Amino acid sequence: MSPAPTPRPPAWLDPLLTRVRTARAEDFTRLRTPANGGRSSAVLILFGEDPAHGPDVLLLQRAARMRHHAGQPAFPGGAADPGDPDAIACALREAEEEVGLDPDSVTVLAELPRLWIPVSDFVVTPVLAWWHRPHPVHPREPAEVAHVARLPIAELVDPANRVRVRHPSGFVGPAFQVRGMLVWGFTAGVLAALLDMGGWARPWPRDRVVDLPPVAATPPGAEADELAGPVS
Repeated sequence: MSPAPTPRPPAWLDPLLTRVRTARAEDFTRLRTPANGGRSSAVLILFGEDPAHGPDVLLLQRAARMRHHAGQPAFPGGAADPGDPDAIACALREAEEEVGLDPDSVTVLAELPRLWIPVSDFVVTPVLAWWHRPHPVHPREPAEVAHVARLPIAELVDPANRVRVRHPSGFVGPAFQVRGMLVWGFTAGVLAALLDMGGWARPWPRDRVVDLPPVAATPPGAEADELAGPVS
């Protein structure tokens, strides 16, 4: 029996897929990724489509009682294990462990440029994917993951839901206020760049700046330390 054909992603993803073919790290960050070193990790940027709300992206929210990064939203993902052959395997494994994602329900579309987060010395490979067979997901380790959400693209690009956050250190970066979640830091920066690349972003008031709530006030980008919970 011949294998089933790979599901084709929907047409609304075409502009993004065309653009990411030539994407560089500089499109996502001003930090230069080192040629060597850094702790390898990966995140899964999983786009899907809900009949009621349209295109969306999967995010999780860290547990409120975690010692670091309590309550912070993030893409599923984490540090590479010795048995991971590549970034794709790492991202899919972590998503399965964190939220119960079935890897066979996912069509991998592209690997984005490796991004360096100096505060943790993680070198993160974002893996772009299409959720061709969505299914229920949930926190598999409630002590680490409190909530899993499919955030509609239409709500992420709504100007009313976009702000910039100011960290106590003075760092100011893009953020999204959607469905009770404040998405900021590394996750928001990558997400904002992809919304621009896909042609979905709408003009929004960039002078709307809010202070980061104390529970989220960790060093800029440090949420990568908790991409997969505690890392030894």
